[in-house]
Amino acid sequence: MISQASAISPSSIRQTSTTAISGPASGSCRRECITTRSPPPAGGGPRPAYRRDAGVPRVRERRHRRRLSQLDLAIAADVSARHVSLVETGKSNPSADMVLRLADQLDVPLRDRNQLLLAAGFAPRYTERPLDDAALSAARDAVDRVLRAREPYPALAFDRRWNILMTNRAVEPFFADVDPDLLQPPVNLVRLGLDPSGFAPLVVNLADVRAVFRSRITRQLAMAPDAELTALYEELLEPHSENASGRSVQSDVVIPMILRLHGRQVRLFSTITTFGTPIYITLDEVAIESYYPADAESAAYFEEPDGIASSPGMRQHRTTAHP
Repeated sequence: MISQASAISPSSIRQTSTTAISGPASGSCRRECITTRSPPPAGGGPRPAYRRDAGVPRVRERRHRRRLSQLDLAIAADVSARHVSLVETGKSNPSADMVLRLADQLDVPLRDRNQLLLAAGFAPRYTERPLDDAALSAARDAVDRVLRAREPYPALAFDRRWNILMTNRAVEPFFADVDPDLLQPPVNLVRLGLDPSGFAPLVVNLADVRAVFRSRITRQLAMAPDAELTALYEELLEPHSENASGRSVQSDVVIPMILRLHGRQVRLFSTITTFGTPIYITLDEVAIESYYPADAESAAYFEEPDGIASSPGMRQHRTTAHP
């Protein structure tokens, strides 16, 4: 159950319209942010708490993933290209603020920004807490309100590995015929959507759904590699795997999800809502996917007395939290 919490500004949640199926301070800082490596003090001294790698190679890796030149990154971060080169090769020590400025321009997730800071010899700056932690009560309450506001249409919140964290009550009827084993925590949205014992039998255009999942997770892994997510991709989304479609999706802007419900076809598109200025890793990795009817006939399905709104799961409001 979701506890009541203090209000949170709606502006702190960012919504990006991505149909799918399924900073740090800036300011002027050029030469003054470059510090040359100095030899250790004579006679020794206290060891630094964090070891500095030879350069910050992860910055270079991130830049290559984004297909940016050093000049491109330098212009975006308002520093010189020479500065970027010195940081990447270890010929100068960037300040923590400079590391975070470069990370911001490279869209590095908060979890990985901590790794960049460690590589540069600084303490991690971002912490991770469970979504039900008291410190995140205001944010959790905001997620709850967003989910409820989407009713009678389904919406759910999930983490970076696509494990469902919360749902609104419109999602619950879809779980009725799902294999109970798939509903054991953590409940994974990708597995739930593609497994024959999950939602797959309801999805008319399953190949499109699979292709969109593949497209989104491929982009996600390119930005933030993750062993568990890679394993999930290899299990369910590899083009050469069993039941996998070789179709690729160039854009997931207009691809609807088509469900077969009660003998009717219901067409849905979705939007993604995220926190715009998170300071906790948890909130940086939470996304809310909201599904909307793509045509009048589909909208009517959710509003009719014999539609999903009348199912038992909709009779009493409850936002479900999944551990």
